[in-house]
Amino acid sequence: MIPVAAPCIGKEEEEAVIAVLRSKMIASGEVVSRFEEEFGRYINHSSAVATSSGTSALHAALLALGMKPEDEVIVPSFTFIATATAVSMCGATPVMADVHNKTFTLDPDSVMESVSSKTKGIIGVHLFGQACDIHALSQICEDHSLSFIEDCAQAHGAEYHGKKVGSYGDAGCFSFYPTKNMTTGEGGMITGTDSGFIERCRRIINHGQKERYLHTILGYNYRMTNMSAAIGRVQLTKLERMNQVRQRNAEIYSNRLRIPGIVTPVCLDGSTHVYHQYAILVLDEFPLPRDGLVEYLDRNGVGSAVHYPLPVHRQPLYKESMNARCPVSEWLSENILSLPVHPGITADDCEKICSCLLEVN
Repeated sequence: MIPVAAPCIGKEEEEAVIAVLRSKMIASGEVVSRFEEEFGRYINHSSAVATSSGTSALHAALLALGMKPEDEVIVPSFTFIATATAVSMCGATPVMADVHNKTFTLDPDSVMESVSSKTKGIIGVHLFGQACDIHALSQICEDHSLSFIEDCAQAHGAEYHGKKVGSYGDAGCFSFYPTKNMTTGEGGMITGTDSGFIERCRRIINHGQKERYLHTILGYNYRMTNMSAAIGRVQLTKLERMNQVRQRNAEIYSNRLRIPGIVTPVCLDGSTHVYHQYAILVLDEFPLPRDGLVEYLDRNGVGSAVHYPLPVHRQPLYKESMNARCPVSEWLSENILSLPVHPGITADDCEKICSCLLEVN
């Protein structure tokens, strides 16, 4: 079976973890600090704070930006639910907006319809490795005095008009879950250029400590371990190469899958797509429905996945948002399908997958 996603871990990562274990300094420490410095340089010389997960990165960043009960934060409905739940964890309300039907990222027109007197921020998700419309969303934030948070959980190394994502907003938040473009096993990172914001994030992730045993604000245990950071430091050196393999695999698909009823990904002008997922649309013109294609691929040894089968505004957790107008998000959830694109698959694997789809047609 060709898996739809898999971490790309080698001997270098194993040796880095063993070195940490032998040092006996396995909790957060110097290795984490080095990882933060290296990742910050990679993201256009931003400062960086390592965390225990992408969700904790979002939560801490939102708290550091002052999000609180009664506030509203606009999020896309077509995203992983952590984008919204991080807002809820602050006591604030996530307001669901719709996405573009081609890029699948937050639609500025839908955002404008969602802005209210309670709106305090916008989270732009760089979905599937594709940057959202940063310029348009940043302009809305500037016009309405809102915080702009980049959810970069699926876009490590993606660029927008020559700069890395995570370097534009008041905060950039990354995830290092095993299937991301780079991993630390579990983990996350906050990036930003404002020193006060970065300092607040550091306190929030470490029990609100200003100094050891002096707790000035409510904080959490959101620290990254040296073991995770050791993996991350190695993965960061491989990230550009791994992204190039993803882009090569995506190019094979896009060149060969010129099939009626199959829509391949579109890259926003001025952006560099890093293909965390290669998400196609399966429309009525295709001989099989989307779920039928999933079964067909599985029978032929090809993994696939639906990201995401239920938009956030349709989740039972957010039943008060059931009436949100997000028709594109609902349409995508019924038609989208992710094919394997990760660096663990070869060009021959991609050709096999293309042949499977062409044989259906």
